[in-house]
Amino acid sequence: SIYSDIDLLREFGLDIEMQRSKTVGYYMDAREFELPELKLLVDAVQSSRFITAKKSSELIQKLAALTSKPQASQLCRQVYGASRPKTINESIYYNIDAIHTAIQLGRNIRFQYFDYNAYKERIYRKEGDFYCQSPMALCWEDDKYYLICYSTKYENFANYRVDRMNNVTVCEEIAQKPQDFDVAEYTKQMFGMHSGELVTATLRFEQSLANSVMDRFGPDVPFCKKGDFIEICVEVSSSPVFLSWMFQFGDKAEIVAPKSLIASMKALLQQHTAKYK
Repeated sequence: SIYSDIDLLREFGLDIEMQRSKTVGYYMDAREFELPELKLLVDAVQSSRFITAKKSSELIQKLAALTSKPQASQLCRQVYGASRPKTINESIYYNIDAIHTAIQLGRNIRFQYFDYNAYKERIYRKEGDFYCQSPMALCWEDDKYYLICYSTKYENFANYRVDRMNNVTVCEEIAQKPQDFDVAEYTKQMFGMHSGELVTATLRFEQSLANSVMDRFGPDVPFCKKGDFIEICVEVSSSPVFLSWMFQFGDKAEIVAPKSLIASMKALLQQHTAKYK
């Protein structure tokens, strides 16, 4: 009966091999996921800040069940290396599921949005009232999960941290979405998903920063060589987060245009200088 069972499993597509020693044994030679692939998935789950510590542990245990017990022990040991900050919002799983459902059905969503105060208590914006938005896409930025929404009332886009959303429900109302929306282009313009006025900026960098520029704006961004520097012309969101990104490079980076963006950088520098007198 063992031989017939083994043959039947092979007919169903399982890669079962026979090993001869003093006795005859059988083992599964190939699985749906190889161990290196599972390790990558475990690392992604463990390092994701938007997944709670409890959910991370549960997911890793489920991933470990996809391989043999000896190999699973290699995955489970990685749990004890967890040291990154994690979200404390346990409802994020259900939020993401509702958001995906709304996007697929082309419906609006209702949700509450909150911040934490000094006592780590939730303080709901709009005094606990619900937002009603058209969900465009979910995106991952700076180790955080964001939902990009479109507001027909303000005819503009807004970004929301998924781990700070609560009571997300799918509405019957049909979502109103701009047809020409490009998620990749939109996220490239945002810095830290902080919205601001979009401006066409000319930025100058030392050539040593080419890697950083390509990491931020993509490998297809056109470089214009200016002596020992490179210049790019890109559309960015004029926000303190963008200015801080430029500031981190010190005198190796410079805003060339427009004047309004240069003025914003000067104002930000003056504010910080005054604070540290």
